[in-house]
Amino acid sequence: MKFTADINIMPLKALLDPQGKAVSGSMSNIGLPQISNVRIGKHITLELEAATEEEAKGMVDTACRKLLANMIMESFEFTVAKA
Repeated sequence: MKFTADINIMPLKALLDPQGKAVSGSMSNIGLPQISNVRIGKHITLELEAATEEEAKGMVDTACRKLLANMIMESFEFTVAKA
């Protein structure tokens, strides 16, 4: 079966996010001082072939842990659905 995965990768909350901090600081410059504490990450979508949804979830988890996310600095979450 074909599945699609939506993956969100974010910097760990305990770590500084310089890109998010820069965007947070610029919000008042564009008239949005109510927005603060911006965190910027990555969104990845992919398609995969697997026999079951559980197998697909295992494949996505492995891809995230071994390639897509830096486990020292980032966390990830994902959803898997039939394509």
